[in-house]
Amino acid sequence: MRLEGRVAVVTGGSRGLGAAICARLAAEGASVHVGYRRREEDAQRVVATCGANATPLQLDVREQPSVDAAFRAVLARHRRVDVLVCAAAVHHDGFLAMMSDDAWGDVLRTNVDGTMRCVRAVLRPMIAAGRGSVVAVGSVAGLRASPGQANYAAAKGAVLALVKTLAAEVGGKGVRVNAVVPGLFDAGMAARLPADRKAAMVERIPLGRPGAAEELASAVAFLASDDASYVTGQSLVVDGGLSS
Repeated sequence: MRLEGRVAVVTGGSRGLGAAICARLAAEGASVHVGYRRREEDAQRVVATCGANATPLQLDVREQPSVDAAFRAVLARHRRVDVLVCAAAVHHDGFLAMMSDDAWGDVLRTNVDGTMRCVRAVLRPMIAAGRGSVVAVGSVAGLRASPGQANYAAAKGAVLALVKTLAAEVGGKGVRVNAVVPGLFDAGMAARLPADRKAAMVERIPLGRPGAAEELASAVAFLASDDASYVTGQSLVVDGGLSS
């Protein structure tokens, strides 16, 4: 129960890795707000899994008014946000030479701008409280070449850079900012890869298997908790050795 009494918001919490993160934070005692954009039924299922301390939270991280309204509601109810996990993400894969402006822009607006908006919404309340933990969900695509994902790689690389600079900006105020960097997992976007591509990736993983969503959620819970009280500005790679 490392997060007992803490208030957490997880964007992109209605399915995949985000859903596993919500469940783990709730199991650690946090009051979890399950962020979703459109899939209210999925969010309600996650809430049911998490128990009485979970609440659905509708927001579109691409739109500033939506983010503002969502975090106003959380702050009105709890007067603080202790943990923010930015897991909302999209991908529109394709080679850059044939990529549309819309495909490029939607990925950057969601993955980078959306992260920025949500972090900005909690920074002042966290600074006022003198404590807080932000965990952004990156990707190994932001660390190594990922052909066919130029937009996604650029976005996730930007998120990791953002984490380092934010950590330096707010560390003296008691706020920690870190990232988890997942590789191939059995949930989320990677779960929808074509079987042949997934098999080829598994062959390159030293541990010989995809990760379980709960394994990433454990890493997030660690970074969110006081067990990581001296950890900030870091990108914790959780990929079974894929990027080694």
